[in-house]
Amino acid sequence: MPRSRNGRVSHNRHKKVLAITKGHRGSRHHVYRSAHESMLHALDYAYGHRRERKGDFRKLWITRINAAARSNGLSYSQFMNGLRCAGIALNRKVLADMAVRDPEAFARVVQSARVNQES
Repeated sequence: MPRSRNGRVSHNRHKKVLAITKGHRGSRHHVYRSAHESMLHALDYAYGHRRERKGDFRKLWITRINAAARSNGLSYSQFMNGLRCAGIALNRKVLADMAVRDPEAFARVVQSARVNQES
């Protein structure tokens, strides 16, 4: 019985790894051994950063809401407390978008939060 060779399978696997590491620096996209290691690290970073991105966006939204609330005379914490007291259930993503795209509507929300916070 002839000897079975698996050159095609290895070659295809190597091609796949080298295609994934296209754009990496130096031998990290030429040499299979270093490319494979580079690929594993890149995939690990991608996994972690997908989760990090959620916190990054939340920070951005809070910064935008704070800036818009302060321009309307309330701090972020006072504004969020006023919203809670008023029973207005808008999430931070929507509030930040409203602050950027529709400042008049955001000012009305701030006003209702201020009224309910004082009472």
